[in-house]
Amino acid sequence: MKPPYEITNKILYLYGQIAEALGLCKTLLLVKPEARLRKQNRIKTIHSSLAIEGNTLDIEHVTALIENSRVIGPKKDILEVQNAIKAYDQLIDFDPYTINDFLNAHKMLMNGLIETPGQFRQKQVGILKGSKVQHIAPSHSMVTELMNDLFDYITSDNDTDMIKSCVFHYEMEFIHPFEDGNGRMGRFWQTRLLMEVSPIFEYVPIEETIKNNQELYYQTLEVADKSGQSTVFIEFMLDVINQSLGKTIEESNPGNIDYQKRTDFALSVLADWFDRKDYMRLNKGISTATASRDLKQLVSDGKVEIQGNGRMTKYKKIG
Repeated sequence: MKPPYEITNKILYLYGQIAEALGLCKTLLLVKPEARLRKQNRIKTIHSSLAIEGNTLDIEHVTALIENSRVIGPKKDILEVQNAIKAYDQLIDFDPYTINDFLNAHKMLMNGLIETPGQFRQKQVGILKGSKVQHIAPSHSMVTELMNDLFDYITSDNDTDMIKSCVFHYEMEFIHPFEDGNGRMGRFWQTRLLMEVSPIFEYVPIEETIKNNQELYYQTLEVADKSGQSTVFIEFMLDVINQSLGKTIEESNPGNIDYQKRTDFALSVLADWFDRKDYMRLNKGISTATASRDLKQLVSDGKVEIQGNGRMTKYKKIG
């Protein structure tokens, strides 16, 4: 069965914003950011996802552990970080559509932390908020069937991978298939699914944005539970993805991209006839003066020809 949700105007708007940002990533050749940004964002990802679950180590501790330095702290918290480092280092190796890989990822994240890492729970569980039960998960006897259905959905449904990643995240949290580690696993697997949309998502710290909006994250899960569908959670996560992607682009110093990269990409994407606004729309972040210099150089290089004056100026690709 397909999980219940609706495609709203907000979802369509945010999806368009993300698609535009991913187009900019291609323009900036950010499919794989520079090493400094990759490391920095991986640290943010691990620290944030575990902090949401109550891990007390700060970002300096996580940095030290990634650099194989010794730290002082609770053994459980240190082990959580060490496990997460191993899992995220192997993120690309997991098949996002295979339930066995899903279980292996949980085993890696939770090794030494629970008695049955990598195995679905064998008892009934509920999620507490203070002293009140916030969510009663489906019976443990249903978990395997529900998770198989969920993997069938992400494998065969025609909706976009972006939306399916959000639905998977919510439905997995609702099913609560593991004794522990469900939250970090939901975020981890959504990142892996998003990498099927664009490889840049391996280095986009979505978890940091969730941590910065942690109360709203839990509230949205609760609202989705009460409504019986994941629509509101899809809206929330698309907003999180859009914010996280925008921040990654900003931190990559897009102004440093050079003329050759800008123009090569523009000429491969723009229609045969285009104007300066089209060029700037594609190369977000550049000034009017930079766009004018680029276009003047393209004319000088014989790659485009010019027609008209002032606001009526148009450029035509040659060859």
